[in-house]
Amino acid sequence: MTSSIGQSIEALCTEQGLDRDMVIEAMKDAVKAAARKQFKAQDKTGDSIQVEWNNEEGMIEIAVQKTVVEEVEDPSSELSLEEAQELAGDEVETGDMLLIPLPQEEMGRIAAQTAKQILVQKVREAIREKVYEEYIDRKGELINGTVKRFERGDMIIDLGNNLEAILPKREQSRGEIWNQGERTRVVIVDVSKDQKGQQIKVSRASSELVKRLFEMEVPEIYDDTVVIKSAVREPGDRAKIAVTSNEKDVDPVGACVGMKGSRVQAIIKELRGEKIDIIEWSDEPSVFAANALSPAKVSQVRITDINKRKMEVIVGEDQLSLAIGKKGQNVRLATRLVGWDIDIVSEDVLKKEIALQMGKMMASGEAVPLTALEGVSTNQAETLAEKGISDVEGLAATSIDDLVEFLDVSLDEAEQILSSAKTIVEARNAESKSAETSEDPVAEEILPADAEAAEAEPAAPEEGAEDSEPEAAETVAEETKAEDGETEEVSEEK
Repeated sequence: MTSSIGQSIEALCTEQGLDRDMVIEAMKDAVKAAARKQFKAQDKTGDSIQVEWNNEEGMIEIAVQKTVVEEVEDPSSELSLEEAQELAGDEVETGDMLLIPLPQEEMGRIAAQTAKQILVQKVREAIREKVYEEYIDRKGELINGTVKRFERGDMIIDLGNNLEAILPKREQSRGEIWNQGERTRVVIVDVSKDQKGQQIKVSRASSELVKRLFEMEVPEIYDDTVVIKSAVREPGDRAKIAVTSNEKDVDPVGACVGMKGSRVQAIIKELRGEKIDIIEWSDEPSVFAANALSPAKVSQVRITDINKRKMEVIVGEDQLSLAIGKKGQNVRLATRLVGWDIDIVSEDVLKKEIALQMGKMMASGEAVPLTALEGVSTNQAETLAEKGISDVEGLAATSIDDLVEFLDVSLDEAEQILSSAKTIVEARNAESKSAETSEDPVAEEILPADAEAAEAEPAAPEEGAEDSEPEAAETVAEETKAEDGETEEVSEEK
């Protein structure tokens, strides 16, 4: 216990950024715990031992507190009046409290080791508390670090100032490979007070990382001109981010993309090639869903259950695979971004369902107007009526050339209208046929039974059939003999 302790305290405070008074209190607690074990003879309980810091000399002072009494009953806490007057002078009276210094030289190696362990523990706790208070409010913040080492798949990131953070394996982006000493950017996701392991947990897979990177690259986001509404990602593959603008003159998507894609390309490079879709946010769920399925083009959005937040998105056949994405990735990310359950429906499948319903209407005798067909307007229906085409069946029987001439439309449009009409007629015919079959179930049962009976029972012979069979057999035999005779004659002639 020398004045060098003061220098060590100053160095520790400077290195770890700790409060000097806090370190001194920790040292006093550590020395007091060690002194209680060392000076049991003076105080069995150790309650009367006092430890103080002498700031002038830069050292610890240890003393035992005793009460001045006439007759000593407990030597560990009491002191006779005579002894007290010898130590402190004649002014001491009975009942006074005296602090009697204890020789620090008697602090043995074990006591010193105990003090050191307690001091290290106290300092470590103080450091962890300081880190917690400093970083607990910085969740979601982007910080820079260096890859320090690897532990069972986890990465230890050096943040500087003797501070480390852990990047768990599950928080690492798929496909990223890092080497020791490389600089990286991570986002803080959690800060704990646990005594074991790293306090700060960081992530490279969080959607917050994408948000923070856009804030760094796009000044309009930093000054709140453009606002990030939501962001989702599947780390290493694809991310979607929804943005909106607080000013009408600012295009939020264009601001995030940057000149020739410079801003978004910088973020893609930081994420090691992860694709990013920048979506314009809308408070209308159907519009937002259509935007979220980018790069697919959406034909129509129908909300099927507003309470359960479900919707159907109708896309063309050529856009179906693009809307769904690889292994359903695009629609999965869009669902998370919008917050609604999205069901992708092919436009062709929907058309067939509508045609089937119209076919059932026609089979039941209901009239299906021509305007119910996709691509046929009211004026076009009137034009067709003037040409003698007043129903769907008549339209289906019309040739493409006539339809192009009547309606003055392109060949593709005429083919689409004609195909819709034919599909409805085919659905009507199929519905009528199934209805006829279902109305005559007896015939269905008898016909197969008759067929089985016909196969099982041989036909009854007609009258005279028994006589004719032997005659036929004799005739065949005679013809065979005649043929044999002719053959023998031919052989003799030869």
